[in-house]
Amino acid sequence: MDIFALIIAILFFIAGLAGTVLPALPGTPLIFAGMLVYGIMTGFETLNYLFFLLQGIAMGFTFFTDYFATSIGTKKFGGSKMASLGAMIGLIIGTILLGPLGLILGSFIGAVTAELLGGKKVDQALKAGVGALFGFLGSAIIKLSISVIMIVWFFIAIL
Repeated sequence: MDIFALIIAILFFIAGLAGTVLPALPGTPLIFAGMLVYGIMTGFETLNYLFFLLQGIAMGFTFFTDYFATSIGTKKFGGSKMASLGAMIGLIIGTILLGPLGLILGSFIGAVTAELLGGKKVDQALKAGVGALFGFLGSAIIKLSISVIMIVWFFIAIL
């Protein structure tokens, strides 16, 4: 039973790691779900409430990071709140229309479009787009790092 539970958890972890960069998949919630399924299937022998509480806090931090990193990146490069919103919308639409390429281009195009619609000059809009791109990439690195830490912590806890 433990091996089957571990296989199920690992499948959730793989999907969760993919979700750290693909906006269509909820990355850390899938990782957390894999841990919860493992806990249920093993009768919570090795994972206690404190483990899940701290993992939940780590998961919550990734949501904070996801939103604020793109916003901060956009603002650091002179973008407006509208550019931040455009970057988030562009990321989602870009991923749907362009797949993995949309991950890279979506936030950039969204921020630039929002700034141009807001009356900014092309050079200002392009700077905001670059900031959104850097923010997205920074967010992805942070989310991936937190996800890996969550998974490693899981394996340490069950050993």
